[in-house]
Amino acid sequence: MTACSFLPAATRMIYDMNLQHLLHGVTFECPHEALNEKPKVVRCVLEGKHYSSQEIDRIFSASKAQGKSLYYVDDDLLQSIQPDVIFTQDVCEVCQIDTACTSAAVAKLPRQPNLVALTPASLQDVFTTAVTIATALGHEEHAYLYLASLQQRIDFIIDELRRAKALPRRVMLMEWIEPIYNCGHWIPHQVAYAGGIDMLSNPNGDSIVTPWSKVVKYDPDVLIIASCGFDVKRSQEELHLLTAKPEWNTLQAVKNNRVFIVDFDLFTQPSASTLVDGIEVLAALFHPQVFTLPLRLENKVASLQNIHIH
Repeated sequence: MTACSFLPAATRMIYDMNLQHLLHGVTFECPHEALNEKPKVVRCVLEGKHYSSQEIDRIFSASKAQGKSLYYVDDDLLQSIQPDVIFTQDVCEVCQIDTACTSAAVAKLPRQPNLVALTPASLQDVFTTAVTIATALGHEEHAYLYLASLQQRIDFIIDELRRAKALPRRVMLMEWIEPIYNCGHWIPHQVAYAGGIDMLSNPNGDSIVTPWSKVVKYDPDVLIIASCGFDVKRSQEELHLLTAKPEWNTLQAVKNNRVFIVDFDLFTQPSASTLVDGIEVLAALFHPQVFTLPLRLENKVASLQNIHIH
């Protein structure tokens, strides 16, 4: 079995399930251990470039309007690998290469691989994709062991919240700063498991542009900023776009020092394990009296009060 992963989250799960020996090609955005060991088959025209949130939004919108993808496949490399299976996605054509683009590249191959499109909408769907991946690689049992350990971690959080009689926090998780996007798909479920409720979110659906006036009216107790594709350091460069907005200082989350910047890969990279990491981080941020931030994830979070904004 020879596989390629055109999706960083699929690559993460393949490694988590100890099936990486079957993986022979990845994308430029895959986890570091994969990039150190596997050839990069999928590239992007924005690779290595540094654009603002506004510019990135403009570039992707323009390319979509013209029916073009910013991602491309190294055809020669794909020919040399001759994969049996390729994992791709149709959740977001902005975040990753989609199935249509993959199909065009695969059409040039002398032998057609099995294209497995992973299209989760909910957190449960993400867990199911682990089974889909392991089954396509001929090792379905690996997925069940993997998922059982993740479910134990979620159950622990649920039990602790119940024991503490913790009330859900009114929160907002932003997926983008300029323009502001709410959170969608599985992220509202992560928020709920962590003991929060995000009434501006779009469960099981796409994140959408959300007017600042709506955020002000909602007035979250906790604000999480996790811009898609941005780590904490990169998101910090954009914070002035929020802090300069009218009524920023009137928000409960700002007044109570409950604004946090978090790495995107705990939310918008739908690997089952990193999403559970995200739940654990959110639980600690929503309910610090009940949970502490896991040491191994501390570098993925920053509090606004500790950041100097330019």
